[in-house]
Amino acid sequence: MKKKIVFLLSMGIFGVSFACSNKEEKPGMIKNSKPVYSYEEKLKSETLEIRSFLGKSPKYNSNIVFLLDMKMESGKNRFFIYDLKQNKILNKGLVGHGTGSETGIPGQLKFSNLKDSHCTLLGKYAIGTSYQGSFGKAYKLYGLDKTNSNAFDRNVVLHQYSKVPFEEQENPICNSYGCPMVNSTFFNAIEKIIDNSKKKIILVIYYQNSI
Repeated sequence: MKKKIVFLLSMGIFGVSFACSNKEEKPGMIKNSKPVYSYEEKLKSETLEIRSFLGKSPKYNSNIVFLLDMKMESGKNRFFIYDLKQNKILNKGLVGHGTGSETGIPGQLKFSNLKDSHCTLLGKYAIGTSYQGSFGKAYKLYGLDKTNSNAFDRNVVLHQYSKVPFEEQENPICNSYGCPMVNSTFFNAIEKIIDNSKKKIILVIYYQNSI
């Protein structure tokens, strides 16, 4: 009888230890890491699309394009001055997005073409003439897609703002009412390129919903 009890106890202990080891192993078996967003890959795909567009529209500058990646955090350099001829980034800087684009969820933005939404508008823009506004020199923007057709009527322009920092930072930067606004120093670099271009330059604002 004693041998039978000892045998049953040993089997019970073995069963418990087996169950515990299974619990420890399961998390490792179902472990699934979320892929890291690659702005380089998205940038590459955007340059392919814009090359195709520019190939059909000779009235625009086909050498330089401005690419704004709204999937990146606002504290990171996400405004790219891209040389399509040499296939490389010439310069990059911080850029604010619309306050209406905030969702309250880190890393997620929303976009709207509607008036008074204060959202950023996705799509291609033709950069127009400059004027003196409340933030100094600014450039008119003409939306070329259905997603940003109201940009001009909403007074969405490319402008500088003194409170936009120059250096990258961990915290989000200030927002606009939908305008792509940049630091004054970076604006000076943009200004030289726009003013020296014989053809209108295209600016593209994009966002990758999922990765």
